[in-house]
Amino acid sequence: MSLPKGTDFLPPWPLRSGHVQTMLSSSGIRRLLLPKAAHAVLEGAESVMVDGGDGVRLTGAYTAQKALGRSRGLAVLFHGWEGSVDSTYVLQTGSRLLRDGWDIFRLNFRDHGDSHHLNEALFHSCRIDEVVNALADVARRYPSRPMALAGFSLGGNFALRAAQRAPAAGLPLSYALAVCPIIDPREGLFSLEQSAPWFYQAYFMHKWRRSLQAKQAAFPHLQYFELSELKQNLRGLTASLVARHTDFGSLEAYLDGYSVAGRALADLHVPATILTARDDPVIPVDAFERLELPANVELDISTYGGHCGFIRGWDMTSFTDDYIAARFNTIASA
Repeated sequence: MSLPKGTDFLPPWPLRSGHVQTMLSSSGIRRLLLPKAAHAVLEGAESVMVDGGDGVRLTGAYTAQKALGRSRGLAVLFHGWEGSVDSTYVLQTGSRLLRDGWDIFRLNFRDHGDSHHLNEALFHSCRIDEVVNALADVARRYPSRPMALAGFSLGGNFALRAAQRAPAAGLPLSYALAVCPIIDPREGLFSLEQSAPWFYQAYFMHKWRRSLQAKQAAFPHLQYFELSELKQNLRGLTASLVARHTDFGSLEAYLDGYSVAGRALADLHVPATILTARDDPVIPVDAFERLELPANVELDISTYGGHCGFIRGWDMTSFTDDYIAARFNTIASA
């Protein structure tokens, strides 16, 4: 049986706008309209603290499958920036894979979900080492094989970098899939400032400032930012983050630190798929088209889908659920 492709996704006309797809992807309306089955992964979920190394603690949730006599494997899911293990797209994907017989682990990055109090230092996008360490801890706790990883947006970027580091880290990762991952952070930042409608930057800044307020409340004896810094735009506040809370010498060096653009993934040995949409208003498609990828990495560019949307119809279910499940199940059958 052939695997679904991005070109197979053709939503009804009202949903063909990339902006509509993007705005609906994480909206409260979508969560309300989704069928109950999209939240099945919450039933019997076990809250877990995992080891990120060097005293770092990350949180997650594990749900054991009950559909089959024996698990197909362990599916690990990464949310996007300022998302969490309870983001709609994570729950929906996890529920779909659970139905197919996969055990599910949903990981929160540092300072995401309700984890701001666990680590004094702030989250930033170059903290890949603690994510790889957390995956190794998850693999030890839940030794279901194969282990497959899927991530969305910034989580997709983390998934690709984790897969790249997996062999050296002894991580038993069989496959990784990234949906609308950040490829070139410099280009993505420019796009949010110059090309995307103003409300995208406003949305992300609202969520980020709210997260920073939660962090400050968790560690009131520290001052993470001056009030004037918190009032800056995305570029300004990111530059302040880099200067105050990282060892990178400049904003540009920090953005390059988590870039997977150009030939950066040329030595990725774990089989992987990158799915994106040509009408994504947040992450420009040009960066995907300039990627130089090894033969084991599939690049799939859909005409429609927006940023992590791929919403099929008015039930708000996503094409990515079947897309991910089909590829994970192929890995399990190999």
